[in-house]
Amino acid sequence: MLTRREFCKQATLISLAPTVPAFLAQTAHSAVPLKDERILVVIQLDGGNDGLNTVVPYPDENYQRLRPKLAIGEGRVLRVSDSVGLNPAMRGAHELLSEGRLAIVQGVGYPNPSKSHEVSMAIWQTARFDSTEHRSYGWIGRALDEAPAANSDGPAALLVGKEALPVTLRGRKSIGATLANLDEMQVADASTLGTQREASVGDDLTAFMRRSRLDALLTAERLRQAAKPPGVVGTVPEGELGKRLALIARLIKSDFGARVYYAVQSGYDTHAFQREPHADLLRELSEGLRFFLDILKRDGLDDRVLVLAFSEFGRRAEENASAGTDHGTAGPVFLAGSKIKPGLHGAPPNLAALEKGDLAVNVDFRQVYQEVLANWLTLPPQGVLKGAFEPLNLF
Repeated sequence: MLTRREFCKQATLISLAPTVPAFLAQTAHSAVPLKDERILVVIQLDGGNDGLNTVVPYPDENYQRLRPKLAIGEGRVLRVSDSVGLNPAMRGAHELLSEGRLAIVQGVGYPNPSKSHEVSMAIWQTARFDSTEHRSYGWIGRALDEAPAANSDGPAALLVGKEALPVTLRGRKSIGATLANLDEMQVADASTLGTQREASVGDDLTAFMRRSRLDALLTAERLRQAAKPPGVVGTVPEGELGKRLALIARLIKSDFGARVYYAVQSGYDTHAFQREPHADLLRELSEGLRFFLDILKRDGLDDRVLVLAFSEFGRRAEENASAGTDHGTAGPVFLAGSKIKPGLHGAPPNLAALEKGDLAVNVDFRQVYQEVLANWLTLPPQGVLKGAFEPLNLF
């Protein structure tokens, strides 16, 4: 008979501490790709990225007027077209663009936008506007629920980082998980797994706990094996995002099996003294993207991977009195990979036609999700998004 103390001891392993990721407690089937199936990597730019100083409308006199301290001059931007250029810190992204591996969707948002971090992020993560649905299932979790299921002891979606599992990855059937550092993973001696497998028979609670513990150890062993191949070659860019993308690259190279990977880059809530911190964030993002995609290309994996980078909202068109920007509405979304249609998509922001000081939304974010689901992951989007939207033709 399993005592309360023994139950709690084993449940600690199963529900996980820092030593074993949280998905190891779950033994349900998950949607795992074959080796030639496509993978989505999502980067959440947390805090509300200032789109106007990311994709810069440098020749617009309204831009210069609205931002006397923060405006980036024509001589500094990395030119993309006659109307916009990239922030000078985004050299890596500019190179990807010139190589045909980066798409920029301009003016993305949603109807009747909220300037609340929590509400806006919940809308982006769930693709739902009803607040009662904001703590249930995410758009990726719901999509993976509809994918063909396969027996697996691993997750369909994996957040790499120390954050809690985002609602985005929660599904009814599909498994979402978190993992902070593969190199610090501690697992039991693999030689003991066979003995533990033999001990995990029976129908009572003790047998259930033993089987669950075994599933945890087996999946942890898979992660340990994933760490064995030679590490990422090249200098990992400075900053936490680069480390997380390097870890994702290792997992993809090892055929770990997750179909979606997720990483968070925080710090975009730039209310004061924005110029340098914002440039540092964009440099970290840009160099991380370049590094990640180059690693995949070198290993012949770049045609399987798409990166989607989004933020919950943009910033106000006019700078504030603290040399920063306040919560706004629309902003750019980035897609990177070898299979996208590169360049600019959607209309640029019209600073002469602001809506109560905010940028008008030109592209509904669900149009981007629809493209990713239907034309990249080949999963049905209509049920996930509750409708069909005008295509953007991003692929």
